[in-house]
Amino acid sequence: MHEDDDDVLIKDIDAEHARIAAAQRRMLHLIAQADHRKSWMDAGARDTAHWLSMRYGISYWKAQRWIAAAHALEGLPNVSDALGSGELHLDKAVELTRFATPETESRLLIWAGGVSCGAIRRKADVATRRTRDDLVDVERSRSLTWWTFDEGRRFGLQGELPSAQGAVVAKALDRLARDVPVMPDEEGPAGIEARRADALVALCSTGSRPEDQPDRATVIVHARMEGTDGELGECEIEDGPAIDADAARRLACTSRRQTVVEDRSGLPVRLGRVTREPPAWMVRHLKYRDGECRFPGCGSKRFTQAHHIVWWEQGGRTDLENLVLVCTFHHRLVHEYGWRVRREEDGTVTWFRREGQPYRSGPPPPQERLIAS
Repeated sequence: MHEDDDDVLIKDIDAEHARIAAAQRRMLHLIAQADHRKSWMDAGARDTAHWLSMRYGISYWKAQRWIAAAHALEGLPNVSDALGSGELHLDKAVELTRFATPETESRLLIWAGGVSCGAIRRKADVATRRTRDDLVDVERSRSLTWWTFDEGRRFGLQGELPSAQGAVVAKALDRLARDVPVMPDEEGPAGIEARRADALVALCSTGSRPEDQPDRATVIVHARMEGTDGELGECEIEDGPAIDADAARRLACTSRRQTVVEDRSGLPVRLGRVTREPPAWMVRHLKYRDGECRFPGCGSKRFTQAHHIVWWEQGGRTDLENLVLVCTFHHRLVHEYGWRVRREEDGTVTWFRREGQPYRSGPPPPQERLIAS
């Protein structure tokens, strides 16, 4: 190619880069709107980052960065313009938004133009690192007590630790709480406290070795039939609280459970067999086969459980052909939010929304988009 041809080629690449940058700025603006509107709530996701990760096949970490940048750009007009014009690449813009302010963005843009993206990220890491007070020695007076109340339905826990040890506990719980799925009915200011409680239970439920499987006590569920079609109505745990039928079915996947089906007068009409979750060897094979939560695009490898595709109470067997690996979030979507899952003959797994439509995590194929438009 001649030198003139090279110049034309480079100008064409620059023009395409500018168009891509403008589209990226527009995309971030729309992401901020979707986050404000909680557009992810009925899409099988637990938050906006989870939804972006599944829909567009990006890492959860990158999705979080995009969301943070999308909101920050609304208050950084200079960085926003630089990204939209192609002067600033998306990666650099995302890192700058972590520490730029309206007062410093103009100066930082000049600096960012002459350094690598890695240099901007290092500066952002330093600028956003939380300052910590020097730890001082304190008298070691630690304690941990617990009790039950509300006629045994609630459990109280109170502890006191030196600040250094308390920071370790808090950090571990907060780190684990970030990975605990947020259920649709647990939104709001108290959500973080609920997730910390879940994180504590998850931490205490983990054995000393990954292959440890804690033995669970048998949970006896009394269920009453409604009408003549055999549907379960009122359910209650023996010596425990009342639960709904969906929660009882979910217990069948994760607990040792025996169901006593009764008529309206309370007389037993069917005594269910005692069920137990798959043995450890089967769980290992299941995790090896499925690798991660099989909800499209989820990818979660933590907090995963074996789900019976054909439910146990409907005659489903506890074998690999009838099991699928799901995270706790998507497990609850099936049992308590009306979603369904089906394994096809070729081994693929199809998910259905509660309204019955097949679920697809990503955008529609180009042909469908053309037809829709």
